[in-house]
Amino acid sequence: MEKQYGSVAEFYDALNADFDYQAYASYIVGQIRANEKINSSLVLDLACGTGKMTFLLREHGYDMTGVDISEEMLGVARDICYDKGIDDVLLLCQGMQNFELYGTVDACVCCLDSLNYLTKIDDLKKCLSLVHNYLIPDGVFVFDINTPYRFENVYAQNAYILECEDALLAWQNDYNKKSKLCRFYLSLFEENENGSYTRYDEVQTERCYSKKQILDALSEAGFEIISIHGDFDGSDATDTDEKWFITARNIKE
Repeated sequence: MEKQYGSVAEFYDALNADFDYQAYASYIVGQIRANEKINSSLVLDLACGTGKMTFLLREHGYDMTGVDISEEMLGVARDICYDKGIDDVLLLCQGMQNFELYGTVDACVCCLDSLNYLTKIDDLKKCLSLVHNYLIPDGVFVFDINTPYRFENVYAQNAYILECEDALLAWQNDYNKKSKLCRFYLSLFEENENGSYTRYDEVQTERCYSKKQILDALSEAGFEIISIHGDFDGSDATDTDEKWFITARNIKE
């Protein structure tokens, strides 16, 4: 099942305020520019969420399309568009394994472990096949995934608390080493004007994929691997990284 973030959508960006989106956007732009064979203009942000990365890449000069399955997350993105007077970003409510575009794009990005939310290998392959289909020949695909190390050592059975103004998120993990599935039990507490709190609960699931599974699926879909980094600072990937940042090229005959 793909991520929904229904109750969390309004507070998603605030709860993830510590993540350096600017640095990640610069990394993505660097990867595209270093590996593109023509100057990329049209870029797809797959599983774009609230559009945080979409809008940053737009500031770098790209014509952006954002796709996400969550109406609530896209609602936040549309509100941002309205507030900032942005009228040149196309936002589509679709799933990663069955999206449709109006034409091809020059590059594609998929950020913040979104591919891990495809919990069936067949859905992952469908997604990669669609990315291959809509990318131009030699188009660049940049994405990240959560690593086995993160599932086994950071998520595991651990619990976390995230706080922002007006809300608190309690996050309990349950990782099954046999099924490779990790369930996130999320409880959001939203503060009301009178000081009381309203509670919202949802469950999300990610799948742990090995590096081999990801690389094999990319190869099967028609991609060649350009690089695998352990961070968006360009460091070499290791088995103790929490994320892998992968850049691939679309090969079409």
